[in-house]
Amino acid sequence: MPKFIDSHCHLDDPRFDADRDTVWRRARRAGVERLVIPATARASWPRTRDVASRHSRAFPAYGLHPMFMARHQSGDLDELESWLAREQPVAVGECGLDYYSDRDSKKQQLELFDAQLALAQQHRLPVIVHARKAVEDAIGLIRRYPGLRGVFHSYSGSAEQARRLVDLGFLFGIGGPYTWERSRKLHALLPRLPLDSLLLETDAPDQPDERHRGTRNEPAFIEDIARSIAHRLDLPLDRLAEITSRNAISLFSLPAFG
Repeated sequence: MPKFIDSHCHLDDPRFDADRDTVWRRARRAGVERLVIPATARASWPRTRDVASRHSRAFPAYGLHPMFMARHQSGDLDELESWLAREQPVAVGECGLDYYSDRDSKKQQLELFDAQLALAQQHRLPVIVHARKAVEDAIGLIRRYPGLRGVFHSYSGSAEQARRLVDLGFLFGIGGPYTWERSRKLHALLPRLPLDSLLLETDAPDQPDERHRGTRNEPAFIEDIARSIAHRLDLPLDRLAEITSRNAISLFSLPAFG
């Protein structure tokens, strides 16, 4: 059976409260060997930590998401620095820029993202980047931090922007939207990306793949995403799983498979 790493899954989401252990068992049966849980706001960090600690092979990341600017408060960045030092997560994130949902807070988003990039570089951690209608500005900020690495979750930028991100050492999280028939831009882009720049992700419980549209997404569905990618890239499924898992282990400093 192929061994997968779900590089972006919100297993701490309240929508999993009723059956989280069952969801995790299904994921393990589907071949999910590792799972990264990115937090989105200070209030959720303890929950993220607790869920990761209860589920073997799940690893937390802590950040301040741009879609929740109204929830963030003064002092959150200082608290984030304390959490990074004390809890030793695998990444800073989910952080980034979102001009689709809230352009009015653009200035505040830029300042918050810049501060989190600085913390990531200081603590020698990768970043998990959310960039919607904002890839160019995100690249501009990242260039200020030479050597910083990370992943653009649910990447939606251009091929030219992707090339620059590859040169900067960044990877791309590919999930359920890739399987959607209308995602022609993403279908055309993926063969142009180096295989060592790809990660698999579900973003569960959001962004389900085509086969599970209209239902709660979960990490066990990562095999459907992987099969779609492998088919379009003309790769054996085992080979794609091996490559993307190796990429995730390297980026997040995860334990290697036994």
